[in-house]
Amino acid sequence: MLIAAKNRAEINKLKQLLSSEFEMKDLGAAKKILGMEIWRDRDAGLLYVSQQKYIDKLMQAFHMDHSKPVSTPLAQHFKFDHSTLPSTDEEVEYMKSVPYSSMVGSLMYAMVCTRPDLAFAVSVVSRFMSNPGKDHWEAVKWIMRYLKGSSSVCLVYGNGDVSSGLVGFTDSDHGGDLMKRRSLTCYIFTLFGCAISWRASLQPTVALSTTEAEYMSLTEGVKEGMWLNGFLGSLGLNLSKPVIYCDSQSALCLAKNPVYHERTKHIDVRLNFIRDVIEEKLFSIEKVATEVNPADMLTKPITTEKFKHSLDLVNVCKV
Repeated sequence: MLIAAKNRAEINKLKQLLSSEFEMKDLGAAKKILGMEIWRDRDAGLLYVSQQKYIDKLMQAFHMDHSKPVSTPLAQHFKFDHSTLPSTDEEVEYMKSVPYSSMVGSLMYAMVCTRPDLAFAVSVVSRFMSNPGKDHWEAVKWIMRYLKGSSSVCLVYGNGDVSSGLVGFTDSDHGGDLMKRRSLTCYIFTLFGCAISWRASLQPTVALSTTEAEYMSLTEGVKEGMWLNGFLGSLGLNLSKPVIYCDSQSALCLAKNPVYHERTKHIDVRLNFIRDVIEEKLFSIEKVATEVNPADMLTKPITTEKFKHSLDLVNVCKV
C-alpha cells in the first residue's frame, strides 16, 4: 500500500489507524511497487519513476539482452497491410513457435506504467495478436531493441512549470491503419509539465476526413481531461482551468463554432458534447504548432531528433 498526503502528520495518523485494525509493517518511503522503481533527489526536488529492472529482466527472458539498440520504437519502413499476414502454412507454424503474444503483453505493461514513448509502437503490433506474421514479429523485436538502449528512460516529476496545471495535447493520423483504414486517437496529459496519462488507440469508426479524425481525438482527450480534473480535485489540488491543445485548426473551429456544414453533418452526435464543455467553460481548447505537440510521437514513426524533443516536452528522459 502506498500512502500519500500533504504532510507527515496526516500520514502518521492514517498509519496509526490502520495499525489498530490490521497487522501491518511500515517499510518507509516507497521504493518499488508493481515492478516500478521510485527514487528521489531531495536536493533537486525531483522524483523519478522507472521500470529499468523490469525491462532488464524482459531482455533476458526473451534473449534480447545482447541485441543491437535502435533509436526509435518503430522505424518508418514498417508498414503493415494484408500482404504482411501469414500466407503459407509454414509461416503460420513458425509464428506459433515464437512468443509474440507474451512479448507484446510484456511491452504493453511497460507502456501503460511508465513509457509513453512506446504507446504508438505497441498499439501497432497489438493489432495482430490473433494472426501475426514474420514482419510483425520483426517489429516487436525492433521495439525490444529500442528498449535495450533506453531502459533507463523514466518519468520525472518535480521540475515542471508549477503554474501550468493540467495540460493535454491531442493528435491523430488519418487512415493510418492500412488494414481497415481507421485513424488513431492520441493524447497525452501533463501535470505541472510532467506526463501523467497517455493513449494511442484505433478509433472505432472510419473517419472520412482529417478534420473528423482530429475532432474524434480531441473529443476523447476532453473526456480524459474531465476525469483527470475531477480526480485531481478530489485530492485537494486547486488547479486553474485545464487547457487542451490541438494542432488542427479545422477541428478547433468545428468544436468552437457549431454551425451546419455539408462536410461535417455526418459526425456522430455523441462527439458534439465537446461544444457543451466549451460553452460551460470547463476547458480551454487552444491551437498548438505540430512542432511542439508531444502527442505527435503517438501517431506515427518520426525522426530521432523529433522523438527526443517530444519526450523532453513531457519530462520523459534518461537518468
